[in-house]
Amino acid sequence: MYEMKPEYYIGIEMIDEEHKQIFAYADEVYELLHDEFTPDKYDNIAYVLQKLKDYTKKHFADEEEYMRSINYKRLFTQITQHRAFIEKLEEFEMEHLADDGSQDEQIMKILDFLTDWLINHIFHVDGLIGK
Repeated sequence: MYEMKPEYYIGIEMIDEEHKQIFAYADEVYELLHDEFTPDKYDNIAYVLQKLKDYTKKHFADEEEYMRSINYKRLFTQITQHRAFIEKLEEFEMEHLADDGSQDEQIMKILDFLTDWLINHIFHVDGLIGK
């Protein structure tokens, strides 16, 4: 379901490769939502959130380092958006630990957030880095 399509490539190989991995994690979340053979997804949700948070921290550090190296003028905006992304993942983790709502509802919230991020941030914001 989630895959890196040509229109999401920004033309910077390292960043494009890391974006592919974020798409792969989004696909894991999607697969978890539709996994009818795992009735209790609590541990799976915690695991995918942790993996996603760890990976995006690394990715954001790499991306910000690259932007510094080219004196990218929108670096502060990127840093702000990156921090907001991590904070949102931490919010999802807290909600998950509190066990608020159904597991599928939690997964849908995460998936909606990731979908919005992948489309709006990678396509519209990160796309400017390559230009």
